Amino acid sequence: MSNEPLSLAKALASFDALWSPRIVTRVNDYDVRVAKVEGEHIWHVHDDTDEFFLVLDGELHISLREPDGERTVLLPRGAVFTVPRGTEHKPSAPSGAAILMFEPTGTPTVGDRHGEIPDHVDATTGHALDV
Repeated sequence: MSNEPLSLAKALASFDALWSPRIVTRVNDYDVRVAKVEGEHIWHVHDDTDEFFLVLDGELHISLREPDGERTVLLPRGAVFTVPRGTEHKPSAPSGAAILMFEPTGTPTVGDRHGEIPDHVDATTGHALDV
């Protein structure tokens, strides 16, 4: 981690992989990650932590399975949303998006519980940023 200012545009331009977040900085015991996303992720749950999303570009859809049923929130550029811990959810971006996530260091991108992981989803705790 650098102790210098970092352009998020430069960070996003440094990689092409989808659903494969890069750690841009750390705040206490939390990672700040950026990712390029397109298509669908997988249904998954983070049992012990909330998951924060900020849409930097494009539009992100997050489907949620809640006690009252299933719903999808649409997040345009500049919108934020927090998925509460223990909530099954599936992010998707039909037209592509760039997102920033804030979650505890070591949190897997596929959560604590999930189904089969398709090839286009990177099951990781975040990759180092090469800029």
